Amino acid sequence: MHEAGLAPYACDPQQSRGRRYPEEPAPTRTPYQRDRDRIVHSTAFRRLVYKTQVFLNHEGDLFRTRLTHSIEVAQLGRSIARSLRLNEDLVEAICLAHDLGHTPFGHAGQDQLHACMAEHGGFEHNLQSLRVVDRLERRYPQFDGLNLCFETREGILKHCSATHARVLEVDEPGGVGARFLLRQQPSLEAQLCNLSDEIAYNAHDIDDGVRSGLLTLEQLQAIPLFETRRQQALAEYPALAAAGSQHRLLYETIRRMLSAQVYDVIDATRQALQDHCPGHVSEVRTMPVLVRFSSEMHDQSQALKRFLFAHLYRHPQVVQTTDSARQVVRELFAAYTQQPQAMKPVFLQRWAEANTASERARVVADFIAGMTDRFAVKEHERLTGQRLLG
Repeated sequence: MHEAGLAPYACDPQQSRGRRYPEEPAPTRTPYQRDRDRIVHSTAFRRLVYKTQVFLNHEGDLFRTRLTHSIEVAQLGRSIARSLRLNEDLVEAICLAHDLGHTPFGHAGQDQLHACMAEHGGFEHNLQSLRVVDRLERRYPQFDGLNLCFETREGILKHCSATHARVLEVDEPGGVGARFLLRQQPSLEAQLCNLSDEIAYNAHDIDDGVRSGLLTLEQLQAIPLFETRRQQALAEYPALAAAGSQHRLLYETIRRMLSAQVYDVIDATRQALQDHCPGHVSEVRTMPVLVRFSSEMHDQSQALKRFLFAHLYRHPQVVQTTDSARQVVRELFAAYTQQPQAMKPVFLQRWAEANTASERARVVADFIAGMTDRFAVKEHERLTGQRLLG
């Protein structure tokens, strides 16, 4: 019997594939609600408040961080899930956990840590998020990690190389790495989190970009997804054209952008579900991605991403900051490799117990990946005598 209100192709918590370490059910919460609560109370989740989205934490109090980004993704995901009769609690859990493994300094930190780990298996932040919930959180007496449900863990692992998937498969046959080897899709809830992530960061990066002064409303008028909604806002509220109302105009435009994308996803996904007719979550795996934009909205979203990449993420001011961030990560990795005793005791112990150079390098990567921006800056200054950021 499927849980009341859920579609037959949604993930039913009563039919979950369970946890790696069996536990008694919670008396008042479903398994996915319990997962969400464990994520919210985790140390890694709290650290997200001081981890970069685009702008480093010290650059302004109102810019998005990984924490506020994750909350916005979860809000969008739950709203869409409700309309599609998917499991809202599972969507929320995945959305809140999807960036737990992100490094300090955003993608600059991730890219540099991947370069540092090139001879030791590389670094993937999605795989690191799984490591956080499976191993690195240490809160319970019975097991390492948070012991989340299979469906939550699978959704967290958004991307995974074939090499890493094979390693996961050895450790957990038929587990979260299997779909990458079988070229299958995850649950609709996981698919929804992927798209909600894209919707959220496209919108809030516009907001932060304009707030920072690196983007202008005039530049954004070249982007159809933005300009159509700006014109709609002005048509309904002509007073927003006044010079003192530009912030209101920006917020109203972004609000309309978000609504347009949400409704587009709902309509396009309903059509895809009607076309493919999945009767159960297991059938979703062998079908194409079903949670989707319409082709027109997909093209407009891609155009916005290209614009943000060229004009915000590669803006000289952002690049200058990210170059310094890369230097911090690179020199921290070198310092801890040469002086492992400079790491916290729990990581030093793991380093001492490691059997190979790659295992020791992974301990260093785990330590750095878990840092907030400001802790990484302080550690770099302590170890090198340089203050590059903040």
